[in-house]
Amino acid sequence: MQQKITTFLTFEDQAEEAIRFYTSIFPDSRIVSEQRYGPAGPGPEGSLMTASFELAGQEFMALNGGSSFSFAQGISLFVDCEDQADVDEYWEKLTADGGEPGPCGWLTDRFGVSWQIIPRRLGELLGDEDPEKATRAMEAMLRMTKIEVDELEAAYEGRVATR
Repeated sequence: MQQKITTFLTFEDQAEEAIRFYTSIFPDSRIVSEQRYGPAGPGPEGSLMTASFELAGQEFMALNGGSSFSFAQGISLFVDCEDQADVDEYWEKLTADGGEPGPCGWLTDRFGVSWQIIPRRLGELLGDEDPEKATRAMEAMLRMTKIEVDELEAAYEGRVATR
């Protein structure tokens, strides 16, 4: 079954570098197709115009659209991480070579794309029926850049001060 809605990322001129970078990070990822600019442009002849690619089996498209396009934090790519090892791996790779850490598990990669690197355990802790435990986990998360599951669980269980 073909995916009905596809995330379309428009880069100034780094789409090819970005999709090669992204597909090298996530398992079950590949470049599906590429279209290059011809002599009519508007990009340099032979440079990537558009590409279709998959990250962890999810389809995306990319375009080199020129200087009128840039990314904003109003949209981000959410990475569902199984555990702390996943968080650490994706955080390290996506902040490498010019990426910027942000608050609460958010980061911006070197291409300007915003990502949320979030362990599943965070949702479980924040959704707990005990509002005091969930609040302690939330307060701990709000103080973090990269999410640290052990610290979340310690706060949730009341083993560390949350203020």
